[in-house]
Amino acid sequence: MNSEFTLQTSDGILLVGRIDAPDAPKAAVVIVHGLCEHYGRYDYVVEQLNAAGYATMRFDHRGHGRSMGKLTYYADRTQIVTDTDLFVARMRATFPQLPLFMIGHSMGGFGAASYATAHPGELRGYVLSGAWTRDHRGLAIVDDTLSADQYLPNELGGGVCSDPAVGEAYAADPLVAKEFSVGLLRSVHDGHDWLRVNAATFSDPVILLHGGEDGLVSPQDSIDMYGQVSSTDKSLRIYAGLCHEIFNEFKRDRVIRDTVEWLNDHVG
Repeated sequence: MNSEFTLQTSDGILLVGRIDAPDAPKAAVVIVHGLCEHYGRYDYVVEQLNAAGYATMRFDHRGHGRSMGKLTYYADRTQIVTDTDLFVARMRATFPQLPLFMIGHSMGGFGAASYATAHPGELRGYVLSGAWTRDHRGLAIVDDTLSADQYLPNELGGGVCSDPAVGEAYAADPLVAKEFSVGLLRSVHDGHDWLRVNAATFSDPVILLHGGEDGLVSPQDSIDMYGQVSSTDKSLRIYAGLCHEIFNEFKRDRVIRDTVEWLNDHVG
């Protein structure tokens, strides 16, 4: 099964999603992408997950990729959760008998962590990659005098990966947003505070994966989250020498293998 579709949010925004599934999948995964990027950057991850027997669903956030909405903008911290929930519901309707997981990268890791905190017990477990959950680098902190409608240039490309080709492809990709809104940053910042205060509500199985040389989202974000959530089934892996996009790094096959092994351990 390979199909693209759109879902409409409660405020009338059309979001683009895609399902890729092998014959007779053993479980399902919703993939939540990061700031300024789009779901097409996860083709390789999806190929490997499909080969391992997992159905996948991915989507472009509002204002990202080919989805509608104001460019890279959130009005509040809850919108990423309610948007993601549309795709969780669609995945459940498509594969009602399968255990369902979520993989979130960077801002998508923030979204996945927020989803787990808002909906404990809803999914079988979470894989968080370079998850922007505590903001030790201070990316979401902006001048109070700036309007939510103002934009800042996307200068993240140089830090996404140690492979120059990945950074060059990121910069040249027409679907990668070249700027992001102050409103989005403030929404995420509010969400970081909410995640810290409500960390005990995060009780589902989780593995946190992070590049040790991540210059965009500090590994300390994942270390702190690991220590604060109430999950009794939790793991943390810091990959020495890897930058932010560990699914695109030179050891990406190892990272994906670790992800698949963790999912396999939690399917039954």
